[in-house]
Amino acid sequence: MALPNFGQMKEMYALQKQAKQLQKELKEMEIEAKSPNGEVTVVVSGEMKMVSVDIASEHLNAESKTTVENAIKEATNQAMARAQTESATRMQPLLKGMNLPGM
Repeated sequence: MALPNFGQMKEMYALQKQAKQLQKELKEMEIEAKSPNGEVTVVVSGEMKMVSVDIASEHLNAESKTTVENAIKEATNQAMARAQTESATRMQPLLKGMNLPGM
């Protein structure tokens, strides 16, 4: 098994540095989504962690519990999907630089 040459090692170091920078950017990125009727707003990070939930005050009563819960679910799923898409888009150039088979 051949050892990587200096150029390859330098390239791997640069890719590792880019990966760390991308990870930092994803951690700081916030993606917002709203339920279809706008009563709930959800914000997630690029790491797909919940940052905040905002519920319109007019929907905070016992009768609307199920409606609000469904709105939270819809907005969260939408925000997570956007975070996944953004993460994949930002990682694509990095993965291309690694010259992995099939990429």
